[in-house]
Amino acid sequence: MAKRSRVSRARKPATPAAPATPAAAAAPGAPRIVDQPSFAQPAPTPDPTTFLVKHTSDAGAYKAIDVLNEQHGIAPLPFPAPRGLPEPTLTLAEVFGSERSADVLAKIKAAGQIVFHAGGDCGSTTGPKFQDEVVDKMLGDFHESDQEEVPQFHILLGDIVYSFGETKYYYDQFYEPYRDYPAPIIALPGNHDGMVAPETSAASLAAYLRNFCSEKFAILPEAGGLTRTSQIQPGVFYTFEAEYVRIITLYSNALEDPGYIADGPSVPKGTLGVSQLGFLTAALKRVKSERYTGALIFASHHPTYAGGG
Repeated sequence: MAKRSRVSRARKPATPAAPATPAAAAAPGAPRIVDQPSFAQPAPTPDPTTFLVKHTSDAGAYKAIDVLNEQHGIAPLPFPAPRGLPEPTLTLAEVFGSERSADVLAKIKAAGQIVFHAGGDCGSTTGPKFQDEVVDKMLGDFHESDQEEVPQFHILLGDIVYSFGETKYYYDQFYEPYRDYPAPIIALPGNHDGMVAPETSAASLAAYLRNFCSEKFAILPEAGGLTRTSQIQPGVFYTFEAEYVRIITLYSNALEDPGYIADGPSVPKGTLGVSQLGFLTAALKRVKSERYTGALIFASHHPTYAGGG
C-alpha cells in the first residue's frame, strides 16, 4: 500500500522575524552561481511595513488589454521548451542539494509520509502585510512538536508576481515574504507571470524563467541581498518527484480565462505547439510502466473544472 502524502495545515505563527536590509532595488543583473541551494536567512527578521519598490497603478494597462480584447481578442503566448523533453523532471533531492538531500530523504522515509505546502495567487500590489501574515502562519508548521508533520517543500501554483510578473517586484512579492522559509520552493507560472504589460518590451515569462528555471543554483540581484537561491526547474512544465508523491505541473498560459496547454481549435497552430501534450503522455506512460503507487497530483494555475462565473 502506498504511504500517504498530504498538505499540512497552517498553525501557530512563528516568532516575528528581523528584516533583511536589501542591497538595492531588484534589477536584472549577473547571477552569482553557487554549489548548493540556500533557503531561509541565518536569523529571523521582523516583517516589513512597506514595499521596497512602490507598485505603480496597473489600471491603464488593464484598460489597454480590454481594448485589445474587444478589437481582436488576445491569443495565448508561446513559451520556451523545457530542458529534458519529452518528460522534464525535477526531484526533491535535487532541490535540496547534495549536502542535505540524503538526510532529508531518510527522515521522510522514516516518517512514512511527506508533508508540504501548496498555495497560489500569492503576489500583492498593495503592500506586504497580508502576504507576510500568510507566510508567518506557514512558518508555524516548522515548529511542530511532531517532526513527522514538518513540511519539506512549498509549491507555488502561479501568479507569484502581480500584475505582469515584472522583475522589479520579485523582491517584494517573492523573496521578502519567504525570507525565513527554511525549505525549497518550487513553482508553476500563472497567467499573471506570463502576461506582458501593453507597450513594454518584456518577454513573456522572462522573470519567472530567470528566478525559477536556472540551470544552476544562483543568487540573483532580484533577491535584494537575501540568500535564497534561484530554483533549477527544467522549464514551465515538469514532473516533480518526491518520496510518496509525484506532481505533474502544467502551464495553462497567460489569459485571464480560459487556460490553454497546447494548440487546438481556439489556438492558432504553432502558437503553443503540442510539447505539453507529449509531456503529459510520457509522464502517464511512465506512471503505468513503473506501476507507480504513490500519490499522483496534477497541478496547473487555471482550474481543470470550474463552476460559476
